[in-house]
Amino acid sequence: MLLVTVAIFLLDLSIVAAALLSGVFWWQASRRKMRRICRNEAIDSADFNRMIVAYNRTQILNARAALATATATFLAGLRLSASMVLEVIA
Repeated sequence: MLLVTVAIFLLDLSIVAAALLSGVFWWQASRRKMRRICRNEAIDSADFNRMIVAYNRTQILNARAALATATATFLAGLRLSASMVLEVIA
């Protein structure tokens, strides 16, 4: 029974860690601002390169955050299922 209690505690810690990691990734993605371009400005290849790199980095961070959120959701579902099974068994 002690092993089950420890496993559920570790599962709870994993859920919290994944949710925290997700929040950190989304916070990092929201902190990266793209440089604004005015109407009269001539855009060269370096400007396009900066915009594309910023967009790609934001997409990567958003993908990581979505994966961390999916992991937290999966672990929470696993935790709830384990809790229900333990109630039925006990």
